[in-house]
Amino acid sequence: MCRASGVVCISEVIMALTSSPEDHPFSNLIDSITNEKGEDGKYFNPLKLNDPRYEKLPLSIRILLEAAVRKCDGFYVKKEDVLAILDWQHQQGVAEVPFAPARVLLQDFTGIPAMVDLAAMRDAVAKYGEDPNLVNPKCPTDLIVDHALQIDFSKCAIQNAPNPGGGDSHSAKPPHRGSQCSGQRGCSKGVCSDLPSTSGKATSVQIENTPLLCPFHLQPVSEPETAVRNQEMELIRNKERLQFFKWCSKAFRNVNVVPPDFAAVHQVNLEYISRVVQESDGFLFPDSVVGTDSHTTMINGLGILGWGVGGIESEAVMLGQPVSLTLPKVVGCKLVGSISALATSIDIVLGITKHLRQAGIAGKFVEFFGPGVSQLSIPDRTTIANMCPEYSATVSFFPVDDVTLKHFKKTNFTEEKLEMMEAYLKAVKLYRGYQEQSEDPQYSEVVEINLGSIVPHVSGPKRPQDRVAVSDMKQDFLSCLSEKVCFKGFHIPPEKQETLVPFQHGGKEYQLAHGSVVIAAVISCTNNCNPSVMLTAGLLAKKAVEVGLAVKPYIRTSLAPGSGMVTHYLNTSGVLPYLSQLGFEVIGYGCATCVGNTAPLPETVVGAIKQGDLIACGVLSGNRHFEGRLCDCVRANYLASPPLVVAYAIAGTVSIDFERDPLGVNADGKPVFLSDVWPSREEVQHVEEHTVISSIFQDVGVRAEKGNKFWNNIDCSESVLFQWDPKSTYIRCPPFFSNLTKECLAPQSIDNAHALLFLGDKVTTDHISPAGSIARVSAAAKYLQSKRLTPREFNSYGARRGNDAVMTRGTFASIKLQNRFIGKTGPKTLHVPSGQTMDVFEAAERYQKDGIPLIILAGKEYGSGSSRDWAAKGPYLLGVKAVIAESFEKIHRNHLVGMGIIPLQFRPGETADTLELSGKERFSISIPQEIAPKQEITIKTSSGKTFKVTALFESEMDVAFYRHGGILRYVAQRMLQ
Repeated sequence: MCRASGVVCISEVIMALTSSPEDHPFSNLIDSITNEKGEDGKYFNPLKLNDPRYEKLPLSIRILLEAAVRKCDGFYVKKEDVLAILDWQHQQGVAEVPFAPARVLLQDFTGIPAMVDLAAMRDAVAKYGEDPNLVNPKCPTDLIVDHALQIDFSKCAIQNAPNPGGGDSHSAKPPHRGSQCSGQRGCSKGVCSDLPSTSGKATSVQIENTPLLCPFHLQPVSEPETAVRNQEMELIRNKERLQFFKWCSKAFRNVNVVPPDFAAVHQVNLEYISRVVQESDGFLFPDSVVGTDSHTTMINGLGILGWGVGGIESEAVMLGQPVSLTLPKVVGCKLVGSISALATSIDIVLGITKHLRQAGIAGKFVEFFGPGVSQLSIPDRTTIANMCPEYSATVSFFPVDDVTLKHFKKTNFTEEKLEMMEAYLKAVKLYRGYQEQSEDPQYSEVVEINLGSIVPHVSGPKRPQDRVAVSDMKQDFLSCLSEKVCFKGFHIPPEKQETLVPFQHGGKEYQLAHGSVVIAAVISCTNNCNPSVMLTAGLLAKKAVEVGLAVKPYIRTSLAPGSGMVTHYLNTSGVLPYLSQLGFEVIGYGCATCVGNTAPLPETVVGAIKQGDLIACGVLSGNRHFEGRLCDCVRANYLASPPLVVAYAIAGTVSIDFERDPLGVNADGKPVFLSDVWPSREEVQHVEEHTVISSIFQDVGVRAEKGNKFWNNIDCSESVLFQWDPKSTYIRCPPFFSNLTKECLAPQSIDNAHALLFLGDKVTTDHISPAGSIARVSAAAKYLQSKRLTPREFNSYGARRGNDAVMTRGTFASIKLQNRFIGKTGPKTLHVPSGQTMDVFEAAERYQKDGIPLIILAGKEYGSGSSRDWAAKGPYLLGVKAVIAESFEKIHRNHLVGMGIIPLQFRPGETADTLELSGKERFSISIPQEIAPKQEITIKTSSGKTFKVTALFESEMDVAFYRHGGILRYVAQRMLQ
């Protein structure tokens, strides 16, 4: 899985750095570090600018500055850009600057069109007699194949299976260490196998020296047959795509393909690819990344700057073009105070997310500082960074500090690498300590969050939005009893609120009251991203058992891990037997209590609840808990973190004040409080770092070393050019390079164009290029049927992104599209010359046959939503030359320019309606041969109207791409020259 030949193309095709470092405009900033082996590492040291503004810059902006200094070539990155970033205090929110990230991250759905484009570019270059080997990503690119696996086979099923956590006995049973599972509860032939996880991936976890465990009995089993069969189905279903990816891994330099069944894209990014400090051609520089997924921001928790971009932007970066961004404002998020002893990582993450959402930080960088940062573990930080889309920030950046280095000591980094990393980061002031306030940067604004104010919450008793602080839980529940029946009230008369109902269970007498817990379920599907809460629950269980606490046997308890990895780390850390002893035994992998899949309560319990008309309670760490959902006789249900589920189960009631009321009594009759058994954050983080993190990295290392036998056995061509299969309905050579010329032609005016569509406001990229299923009556369906495919074989638009014939027919195929030509939603338009209504593709095809250019008329925020590359590629292939709109979403505007479509904006106060455009006119757009950014150009219509619009080119680079017909053709023509 190494990048082919390991070469980093610093200057091959596009103008970049001059070949000699001495000729670099900032060569005077080159410095070096010598490690213990006497090896030198060169780097550009911004401190040698001798400008006091540098040390006041936010650290995330320092990374932008370093990249601009290192990549300064006079074309993509100019000296003025470096100076603008250095003057961030005055240029933030104003200056447009380039950023050249260290690498690109692709997942397979977005990666396949990018690699298909590069393969087609090789064909185009070879056609003109040039060496196709010239076509390679300039920027190192990692492509993770993680979206293909489906669960077709499963032997173990838990749907409505009896709950082993309930019943009469809660005694701990040590797992039997046999050679194979005994074959109980749903396991066939004594071999348990993978179960579907909530992530849609097989839950098999194979770690060196750790046997695979049967998820029901935690007993060692042989290699599961189901995983093998699911992998075989994956290979068959995705054979064409996998063969193409395999060819890419061999044919292209700077491309690393991570095969299926390795890990999910963000896990691979965090645990395998990330370097914090990169090294290339003897130069050290900060790691950074752009990825084709909004949650790429997760990487900022490691001190690596990165965010999500669209497909065309990622292709541009791969080909050497920097990302263009407005120099961002940076909000300093100062963390102070001490974390509450009972607050879990999830409490902290959601608390910080809530504060930032209220702070109004859309489109800004967030950078964390202050003494409270050192209290957050790396999983805490990456989870907070992962939540960026939730509070609309571009990134949430945690600079590298002592906690970061301590984390990397448990990973695959060598001591030499860590020493060099620390020395470099400290040399360029990218390493943070939080003791000296004088080291704090100057931020655009500061938001202060007191971690001590973040307290544990539960949600209930009927709705997830009704949050209750745990410290107020007892009083809140009592008030719910008195309130009228509503979202929180039960209207229990005061004289009946103290009702106690005795009942028999297992030969013993117990009592139920209002607030008694009868269901307690630990569910990890909502907690998988941060294992600390599951470990906290396990450690709490361990301490509780050791002091003699127990869960009453009539309470239906259960543990449903979201994946086999949860079972693995709970078992490896030694806490699983203690959870089992309290009744929280693993019941399987899948939706359980959340969807009402709870074993029936004992009849005596149901009888007691009905006899006293009691408000019995369920507590679960899931995401759904509406009244009656868990069980029709359980009327109050609360969502809580896994450790609080265990705590309430031990207490047996939600009507408890954990600060004043004991959980129970020990063997000596002494009261035991929650604070006595609650594990400290330091204890949880120690287990997390030494057990979970180290085992995960060990697993990743083993997988990387072993490889994937299915992937290894895939046959693919060794040719420089891809051998396109004309019969393939998944991979096709796109026509982006048809009629390619060696010379750049002058921009041509658009004469007598028709409007393909007349659209309103907020047309999203989902309207333009839907990603879901392919409707049976659509133009794409007709094409696939012509290839003798049945509807069940259509798959989705997302899966067929490598076939332009499908994607072009799917452009504007959304059933929610509101086209003013039609007057109702649907993927139809008016073919103006004939007056006929037809599919958008069929109308565009007819216009193209008649040689008529096309435009699109639209309202505000055209192209909003996800940054989908085919939302620009599709219109280009339909023959659209220009889009005239009131405003554009910025990323989509960039994509249009990247495909050679000119984005034109109505002047302020003018719209299609104010100009009285019907859309049925012919439009002639006069484009100057020397067109400039933001230039006004004139449009004339066949009805005699003339109006002006603004060409939304942001820079000379945009103009250059447009003149060449887009970024892909620009690069190809530069090669031919």
